Amino acid sequence: MRRSFSQLSHDYEHLDYLPEFKTVEGKPALTGIDGSDIGEYVIMTVRDPLCGYQEDSALAVARHFDSFQEVARTGMFITYTGFYKGAHISVVSGGSGAPEAELVLNEFMMHSAATTYIRLGGSGGWHESVHPGDIVISSAAVRDEGMTASYVVPQYPAVASHEVVLALNSAATKHNVAVHVGITRSGDSEYCGWGKPSVGGYMQRNQLDIIDYYNRAGILNTDRETSAILTLTSLFGFRGGSICSVGDNVFNKEPFAAGGGHGAALEICLDGIALLHRMDCEKQSRHQRYWTYQDEE
Repeated sequence: MRRSFSQLSHDYEHLDYLPEFKTVEGKPALTGIDGSDIGEYVIMTVRDPLCGYQEDSALAVARHFDSFQEVARTGMFITYTGFYKGAHISVVSGGSGAPEAELVLNEFMMHSAATTYIRLGGSGGWHESVHPGDIVISSAAVRDEGMTASYVVPQYPAVASHEVVLALNSAATKHNVAVHVGITRSGDSEYCGWGKPSVGGYMQRNQLDIIDYYNRAGILNTDRETSAILTLTSLFGFRGGSICSVGDNVFNKEPFAAGGGHGAALEICLDGIALLHRMDCEKQSRHQRYWTYQDEE
């Protein structure tokens, strides 16, 4: 624990009376993981029918590994761990939104040695250049959800690891798909907060401009989890990233197609992690903290 954290804990009168982190048979109760079973790289997925999954999303990803096994299953989350081109990877599936991501991140960060967390999911396009079937690699995210405000002030940026962005974008060059790198907007609401009418057509006047507002700001796409992952990984000294397929673009009036581009996003995610693993090995051999390009000449 960092000294600044320790001092706060010492001064916090309620600490001894708060419920302890719940465990079942010595494992964190919500994810059920044994930290020794978790790989260095963690892919976070949502059981999202809009991505075209025909089975649990974590299992669908794990089937692309060179080898894998189920390592944890609870009523909320399922986790598989295996190897892909030498990289030791875990993939976890759960529900949608920043609060669900918070649960995974806290338990994995506290109970495993994983260093890197990458969201693999679907999104909607809000920029003219982004079309259904395209891929967006997030360089940063707008924190327009509520969970991260519980951790740090709104001015704190949600920024992806530059190494993760580099690895994902480099891997994408080998795939025949349009790829964009830029800012994602993450929100909680799938209806009014997204500029979409709710029950009976309900919405408020200020919500009529949400899509145009973020389009003018240059936002590429919108989802529910990216800002949570980028914020918490930055706060606690981990690497975070996000790669999303684009299902539609309401600004361009391009209709939704379930699963559009998601197969490519999955493959790029895995190839990006394999490349990131090679970069990490090179850093270790050079005794470097950060990966840098080395001119062979």
